Amino acid sequence: MPTYDYVCEKCGYHFEQFHGINAEKEKICPECGSKVRQVIGNGGGIIFKGKGFYTTDYANKKSIS
Repeated sequence: MPTYDYVCEKCGYHFEQFHGINAEKEKICPECGSKVRQVIGNGGGIIFKGKGFYTTDYANKKSIS
């Protein structure tokens, strides 16, 4: 589920909300009850799982010597 960042237009309170893409967006500040706007966040980090990635993983078999 994506994380969305919001900031209050009145008090400046910044918060994150987890909800589905099709869910209704947050409209009210939980601190003061004023209107909020969605801001672009940092997003999630990339997580690599497994043994790793090597230069030979996807290389052409002829080029490996």
